[in-house]
Amino acid sequence: MAVTLYGDKQVSDDRPTVLVTAVSWPGEDGPTTAEKAAGSGSGGGPWWRRGRVLLAGEVTTVVLAGVVGAGAWAYAGDVPRGTTVLGTELGGRSRADAAKELRAELEKRAGTLNSPLTVVVGENRAEINPADVGLAVDVDATVAAATDAQAHPVDRLFGSRTVEPVVTVDTAKLDTALRQVLGKQGRDMTMPAIIFTGTTPKPVYPKPSLSLDAEQSAQVVRAGWLTGQPVTVPVVEKNPVTTREEVDRLVAELAKPAVAAPVTITSDKGSVSVPPAAIARALRFSADDEGKLTPRVDVKRLRSALGTKLAAIESTPKDAGLTISGGKPKVVPGRAGQQLDSTTLGRDLLAVLPKTDGRTVTGQLKTAEPELTEAKLAELGIKERVSTFSTKFPGGLSSPRSQNIIQAAKDVDGTIVQPGETFSLNAHTGERGYDQGYQDAPVIVGGKLVPGVGGGVSQFTTTLFNASYYAGLQDVEHKPHSYYFSRYPAVIESTIFWPDLDFKFRNNTPHGVLIDTAYTSNTITVSMWSTKIYDSVKTEYGPRRNITSPKTVHLEPGPKCIAAAGSNGFSQDAYRVIKKDGKVVKREKFSWTYDPEPNFVCGPKPS
Repeated sequence: MAVTLYGDKQVSDDRPTVLVTAVSWPGEDGPTTAEKAAGSGSGGGPWWRRGRVLLAGEVTTVVLAGVVGAGAWAYAGDVPRGTTVLGTELGGRSRADAAKELRAELEKRAGTLNSPLTVVVGENRAEINPADVGLAVDVDATVAAATDAQAHPVDRLFGSRTVEPVVTVDTAKLDTALRQVLGKQGRDMTMPAIIFTGTTPKPVYPKPSLSLDAEQSAQVVRAGWLTGQPVTVPVVEKNPVTTREEVDRLVAELAKPAVAAPVTITSDKGSVSVPPAAIARALRFSADDEGKLTPRVDVKRLRSALGTKLAAIESTPKDAGLTISGGKPKVVPGRAGQQLDSTTLGRDLLAVLPKTDGRTVTGQLKTAEPELTEAKLAELGIKERVSTFSTKFPGGLSSPRSQNIIQAAKDVDGTIVQPGETFSLNAHTGERGYDQGYQDAPVIVGGKLVPGVGGGVSQFTTTLFNASYYAGLQDVEHKPHSYYFSRYPAVIESTIFWPDLDFKFRNNTPHGVLIDTAYTSNTITVSMWSTKIYDSVKTEYGPRRNITSPKTVHLEPGPKCIAAAGSNGFSQDAYRVIKKDGKVVKREKFSWTYDPEPNFVCGPKPS
């Protein structure tokens, strides 16, 4: 008898016929004569159907067991079966085993992964070392991504999927490396501006930058690193927010009318007329990082431009200070003042500048406290001298060069540099011109001595630098002279030139620092007062090397020619050694190469 095991559909004729034999249980030798005659057994149905039902139940059990087994196999492990990363099968594994397997694969590929990556930036091509920019495969993050890979139940049995590795990179280091490749192809954004020449506004039109976007570069490099192909990094052009047309509009609608007539400031104590020249100095057009140009009135610059005019209605607050008396710092009390409220004055002035009439604003006088009060000064811990340094100058006090040195010393004397603050000599003195008390004296320009206003200030700069150096303060910016002068310590010296060369130091201590200056007929001295935190600060010199002899240069004689005896050039290292609690806590290297100073002769070369 043929039996269909799965439903009622008849199997094809070539399948073997299944013969079913009734099972005889103990005590049941078969159907009785009555059962055969009736065609049914005691179970309520034909006896042969009971055998068929029994066989179907057994098959169902086998099928269910197979399905359950297949499901258990498909869902074994944390990572779905059929999941690969970098060609490595991670499916069916626990997270730990998958991570171990992936690390093993990365070890096999170490040579490839560590080999230089070719990057193309604009027209330039270069190779970068993956390790130098932090390129790596994050194993744990990659396994997590593989674990989270979506897979349909059937796909888990028969399908496959590839998960891309999670690549990490140090965005800042990559950006630095790629900018070196970009080189001169890149250009900074030209920010829009409006500047005044006298009372004439001059527009500065914006130009786009050509540069790199750090995040975009990182995304491209992460995606392309493992392809084995050169990675092209996009060069991005970025335009300032303010357009050329907007600059022209600001010139026409604000800058030009602003200086067309005076503005009057009134107050309870009287009035002051602000001339166009002062308006031009105070009206500022500042661009932010995005190139958005915003006008404002700088009240501090306005006060400077008006000079003593505001004294009729204002009294300036004075900071508390210190002076050295009897070898100790002595407090000089500050005082409050009364000034026009800067915020409202700047806002109201800006509102009337575009107008042709009604150019009057009312200023509100407010009590102005000094920035540095006696209480704050007491907290700075300025109590003892922590360093002092002197240099000698020739010519006596009457020479213009000596007068420039003394003028700079007077400008700086009594300055208090608070903790964390950076002192800039250029910012402190401003431009050193005739109006500020400076005179013509020799300066080095173009490799030779020529007359120039402020000559000699470099000697004060060197003295100030050494005082900060031996106080253990942080060197921020300095530049030694091109030629060596024996009146200065080699390497540990500094020149200055407005506005390009500056001298800066940072007060990197928890205490305030007072700069105290003094002079005699042939010396200038700078001392630093604070709280001593180091045992000692000393200089150790390396030997001079690469010594070069000067040549003789003949110059056209005349009032602008300054003769010089010349000096050797050389290279040398100096080490600042700082000790605290009996131990060296810092050893800083300073190096410089001096050019040989020519022997300048004012006269023609002998025939």
